[in-house]
Amino acid sequence: MTTADAPEQPASPQRCLLARYPLTSFFVMAFAFSWIAWSPWFLSKDGAGLLPYSSPLINSSVVPVGILLGPSLAAFIMTGAIEGSAGIRRLLRRFVLWRVGIRWYLFALVGVPVVMALGTVIVPGGIASLLALGPRYVPTYLLWFVIITIIGGPVLEEPGWRGFALPRLQPRHGPLVGTLILGLLWALWHLPEFLVPAWAKSSGGSGLFDIAKFVVIAIAFGVVITWVFNNTRGSVLMAILLHASIDTFTMPMATLFSPSDMANSILLSFGVLALVIVALTRGRLGYQNYRPEEEPDPATA
Repeated sequence: MTTADAPEQPASPQRCLLARYPLTSFFVMAFAFSWIAWSPWFLSKDGAGLLPYSSPLINSSVVPVGILLGPSLAAFIMTGAIEGSAGIRRLLRRFVLWRVGIRWYLFALVGVPVVMALGTVIVPGGIASLLALGPRYVPTYLLWFVIITIIGGPVLEEPGWRGFALPRLQPRHGPLVGTLILGLLWALWHLPEFLVPAWAKSSGGSGLFDIAKFVVIAIAFGVVITWVFNNTRGSVLMAILLHASIDTFTMPMATLFSPSDMANSILLSFGVLALVIVALTRGRLGYQNYRPEEEPDPATA
């Protein structure tokens, strides 16, 4: 019997299960992998205090590992299980889909900081506090942008959220509802981090109302990222840059304002922007421009 005549090997029961419930499997993996990897951090004395140690070295190492082992690993496992090596290559091509129009780079790198700065109008002295940073802060900002992009959430999370989950949520539930689902789950994925006071403070606080605001902010972020993602034909690169821009600009805000003022400012700025985008696109969020069947070559797009 030749190789060509060899019968096709049946898929394993595990692979069939993953293919039958791709989104459920992805989110279970993403949550489980991250939460297990983060447990030495959020259960330590720096967090819930259930483990008898406090180590900045452990904290600084398990956070990016938990992010990488969560949405990123889950995305590649699921893509490989469902679509094989061809699917993984398509996912990787979206990381270098960079020919998307200069306006989207300007929005991600300049527009987002401007929007977030405008949100500080509700904080007493907010605009003045940001302006007081002055031009000398620009090199620091750019350095942190690179650091956050590489070892923070953007490049380690977006393969999962926008690389795997969003392209499957949109055709099933529509762009708006799919984004709302993803935004909610994205926010809930962060829940163990609220056990760490330092992290909670940098994210708006640890009370129930603070967490509720965080969820709404994550959903608003999601609407904006979906809009950019769809209009750039599914560029994971643009989702990474947008995510990095949000996270980087949050850093000076966390040092200048109280957790509550910072959260209220971001909620105002991105909440208004998300509502405007939903209204102007009638809830389509640019989905008509996202054509996954084309799978554009980034070198010629």
